[in-house]
Amino acid sequence: MKTHQIIIITGLSGSGKSTTLAAFEDCGFYCVDNMPVVLLPDFLELPLESESEIAGLVFVMDLREKTFLTGYAGVFAAARRKGHHLQLLYLEAEEDVLIQRYSQTRRHHPVAQGKSLLEGIRVEKQLLAEVRKVADLVIDTTRFNVHDLKSTVFSIAKKMTKFAPLRIHIQSFGFRYGIPLDADLMVDVRFLSNPYFVPELKEMDGESRQVRNYVLQNDPARLFLNQYMNLLDFLIPLYEKEGKAYLTIAVGCTGGRHRSVAVARALFEHIQHTGKQVEITHRDIQR
Repeated sequence: MKTHQIIIITGLSGSGKSTTLAAFEDCGFYCVDNMPVVLLPDFLELPLESESEIAGLVFVMDLREKTFLTGYAGVFAAARRKGHHLQLLYLEAEEDVLIQRYSQTRRHHPVAQGKSLLEGIRVEKQLLAEVRKVADLVIDTTRFNVHDLKSTVFSIAKKMTKFAPLRIHIQSFGFRYGIPLDADLMVDVRFLSNPYFVPELKEMDGESRQVRNYVLQNDPARLFLNQYMNLLDFLIPLYEKEGKAYLTIAVGCTGGRHRSVAVARALFEHIQHTGKQVEITHRDIQR
């Protein structure tokens, strides 16, 4: 029987469980929200597609599911006896912060039926007191924003297993045909020498050696590439730390056939040499 790395996310409503679940999904985990604890044994017997690519299993279990409190101890113990590595992650926050978060979302607290929001928060805290005691890790999200919480999850994922790296996409394009709407970073290279006006280069594209040399082998281009590559070397680790799953870097020139293609290829090769996961596309090279 295959064993799994299992993370159970639980804790107080409004403490950031949904954000935590999404961050684990970005790390390559198979994630399920509001999983009934009684179904866990059967779920672990199911074959999963692309199982070899899954970093682990993550489930959110809390008081929305009525059998959680009575069933979690026995189910978790049984999973561990079968060899599964199960960890319990408990999230909490201070009362005033939970109240503020609920006032912003206008959602109903799952335990507050017939009670005030504050009463519901306190009842939930009492009901989950024993769960908190047996948690492998307790995270107080009171001072966290979304990015802080995602960064914390990525740190946990790194220690537990190999997780999905930041996926970087370099895309060349022509401003004539519109800017890419999914770009995270965009750079305009229309200041570089344009091969379009060189008769012997006009019909070639930026993947050809002749065009690349024309565009890149001069002092302004070298200085630009050096500065921009240094910027990317600075930014990419920060995006990884923040928990970003995808990074699209768009490089634009007038038509998307010469200068942007040559620069995009140079950036791709630089990032590839750093060992990062990177791909390249030329949106308008055939136009």
